Amino acid sequence: MSTRKVSTGHDDGPIRLGVLGAASVARRRTLPAVAAAPDVVLTAIASRDKGKAARLAGEFGCAAAADYDAVLARSDVDAVYLPLPAALHHRWALAALAAGKHVLVEKPMATSVAETSELLDAAARRGLVIRQNLTYPHHAQHATVRDLVGAGRIGPLKEFHSAFCIPPLPAADIRHRAELGGGALLDVGVYPISAARFFLGDELEVAGAVLRWDAGYGVDVGGSVLLRSDDGRTATLSFGFEHGYGARYLLWGGSGRISVDRAFTPPDWLSPVVRIEEQDRVEEIVLPADHQFRNSLSAFAGAVLDARRTGVDPERAVQAASALGLAELLARIGAEAQRVPAARAS
Repeated sequence: MSTRKVSTGHDDGPIRLGVLGAASVARRRTLPAVAAAPDVVLTAIASRDKGKAARLAGEFGCAAAADYDAVLARSDVDAVYLPLPAALHHRWALAALAAGKHVLVEKPMATSVAETSELLDAAARRGLVIRQNLTYPHHAQHATVRDLVGAGRIGPLKEFHSAFCIPPLPAADIRHRAELGGGALLDVGVYPISAARFFLGDELEVAGAVLRWDAGYGVDVGGSVLLRSDDGRTATLSFGFEHGYGARYLLWGGSGRISVDRAFTPPDWLSPVVRIEEQDRVEEIVLPADHQFRNSLSAFAGAVLDARRTGVDPERAVQAASALGLAELLARIGAEAQRVPAARAS
C-alpha cells in the first residue's frame, strides 16, 4: 500500500509500532495514516481473528503476530496501538507498559477513573508515553475556530452546542455489549463532551443528563447532557446510535455564531467550512484539508522521541490532566444521568 519505511530504533528514527486488535477504525483510518506518517513504521499486528491479522499484515506490509503477547515480546516494537473494546484497554495498556512499550490507546483511555489513573501512573513510573487516540483536536479547523472566538469575532462566548450521532448499529456490534465497555456515552459521547472542555475549559459541572437505556443490550444507546462553567456558560450536547449521521458543533456568542459540520471525523481529503453568522452577514471560510489521524500519530511519535532522548514524557502533566479530567467528567455524567427507556426501531 505504501513505500515501506525502515527504523533501527535509534533516538531519531521512526517509531516502530505494533498493533493489538483489528477493529474497523484501525483498518479504515489509523493504519492508512501510519502509511502516511513519516515518523511511524508498522512492524506487527495481532488479532483474535488470525485471518484478519494476516490480511491486514499483507495489506499494510508488516508481520502478523501469533497473539497480543507476541507483539509485546518483540524487540522491534517501540510502541503499541490498541484499537480494542474499551473494557480491554486497561488490561492490555498495562501489559504493554510493563513490557516497556509506549502506548497509543483508542478513546476512552479506560472505562473508569481508577483505571485511567493507574495507566497514567504506570507510564510515569517507567518514563513511557501513553496517549488516548482522540484525533479530532489534531485537525487544524478547531484551532482556527478557537482563534476566531479568542479574537472576539462573535463577542463573548455564551453557549456551546454539539452532537455526534450515527445510524443504528448491527445487533452484534461490540458497542452493544456491556461487558466490553459498550454504550454511546463512552463511544460517540466522548467527542462532544471533550469538545466542550476544549472550548469552555476543563472545569465543567454536570447540570443535567439523560441516557436512553436499551434494557436488552444493557447499555445506553443515546443521550443528552447539559454542562455549565462557573461563569455561567453552558454546553448542550447530544450523542447516540439511533440517528441519521451528524457530527457538528456551534459556538454562540454575544454578537454572532460559529458553526462547523463534519467536526469530529472528516475525511482527510475534505476542505472543511467554518460558518460565521453575524447580525447582517454570513461568511464561510473554506480551510485546507487536514489529516487528523496522521497528525495524532505524529504527535504521539514526537512525544516518544522526546521521551527516548530525555527519559521523561515532556507533556506528561498536561496530557495526564486532560485524560483524567475527561474520565472524571464521563464518570459524573454516568452517575448523575436519568435513564429512560430507548425505543427500538420496529
